[in-house]
Amino acid sequence: MDDLEFKPATPARWDDLARVMASFHNSSHCWCAYWYLSNAGYGAGWGDGNRDALERLVKSGAEPGLLAYSGSVPAAWVGVAPRGNFDRLNRSRNFPPLDNKDVWAVNCFVVAKDFRRQGLVTRLAVAAAEFAISRGADGAEAYPIVPGPKSSGADLYVGTEHAFTKAGYEEVARPLPRRPVMRRMR
Repeated sequence: MDDLEFKPATPARWDDLARVMASFHNSSHCWCAYWYLSNAGYGAGWGDGNRDALERLVKSGAEPGLLAYSGSVPAAWVGVAPRGNFDRLNRSRNFPPLDNKDVWAVNCFVVAKDFRRQGLVTRLAVAAAEFAISRGADGAEAYPIVPGPKSSGADLYVGTEHAFTKAGYEEVARPLPRRPVMRRMR
């Protein structure tokens, strides 16, 4: 997969993002709204409501993440934006801000079926950090999972500790046994 190109999610690329999201059952209901909305808002929007929330965000010009393209085919998505944009992180007891560094949160991965098991999450994690830094951030911060015996594919939407380590991120905190906070800084 040497031909991958990473591009911000812009209004003109909304249909490509929707195509990637539709490729996986959970993402076709979640639409990465989990990080932006309260529990009540997220649950009430499960499906079309959450899709509408992400579509409004993208069409506002906010560029809340990156799409990976293989040629002209949208292959994957990673959510990455300033940490303060995410309501759930702003209220989180488990993942409070660690310091005053301007970090962007990397918090959602969706890989289209035909592109899975090819190391895209690691490449997306690298691209997300580079995107954040290119926009003036000090770096990128992630909240991956350490997979366990009962982990399902749906649990992996935040990425794995292993993928982020391979992408050059370093653990800076571990608020939960299977949930490190990892950063890649400038």
